[in-house]
Amino acid sequence: MRRLLTGYAVSFNLKYSRKGHLFQNRYKSILCQEDIYLKELARYIHLNPLRKGIVADLKALDKYPWTGHSAVMGYRSNAFQNIDYLLGFFGDKQRKCRLRYRQFVEKGIGCGHRSDLTGGGLVRSAGGWAEIKALRRAGVKVRGDSRILGDGDFVERVLADEDRFLQEKYDLQKAGFDFKTIIERAADIINIDPQEVMVSGKQPWRVRARDLVCFWSYRKLGMTTVDIARRLNMTQSAVTKSSYRGERFVRENKLKLVIKE
Repeated sequence: MRRLLTGYAVSFNLKYSRKGHLFQNRYKSILCQEDIYLKELARYIHLNPLRKGIVADLKALDKYPWTGHSAVMGYRSNAFQNIDYLLGFFGDKQRKCRLRYRQFVEKGIGCGHRSDLTGGGLVRSAGGWAEIKALRRAGVKVRGDSRILGDGDFVERVLADEDRFLQEKYDLQKAGFDFKTIIERAADIINIDPQEVMVSGKQPWRVRARDLVCFWSYRKLGMTTVDIARRLNMTQSAVTKSSYRGERFVRENKLKLVIKE
């Protein structure tokens, strides 16, 4: 996203002979506890144009092209937007789901700015400073993180998973695992020479081996997709897709990176 937005800002400034920032703040993404916050967060984001006075009413918002709401309502199609996932929170049949979703969005029009969806991690997850103060008066300690939108227990679980990932990464590195080791492990599983893994090609066995390398390098060693792409002569997006395939293959076949003797 940083590369995308930077490239767009540069091209926009050149096209219109302007200088300076185009976007107000840096792009940020958060992990959301879906059963509590996902619908609320989607509604809050989709209502931005109406809240800012860019469109006059909900009917105009339904067809406004620069927000995901119009795609959810079926007036446009965004290949990158998974509207079925969001509509799935409102039922099974798409027509009724859209009606219920729109009613849900309409109820949020009068809510205005919401600190529980936009504030810092702890403030946001607890529902604002008033809730934080009430919890503190009651002697309740709540864990917060700016990257996570969820209740205290959810934040704790996510951070614990992150700690386990980091520990596993350090243990692998301490045991001597590196990119070369992963190449050799993937080659051993697919039963090919390690040099074959480094060669680009669409042969199924070669693609499968590279899927394993991308997944284990990214998710286990913590390498960046940029670094993996450079080493395997792939694009960054191809590495991401390959990593997803590798994860599925590992899960389905119960494969392990480390073989315990």
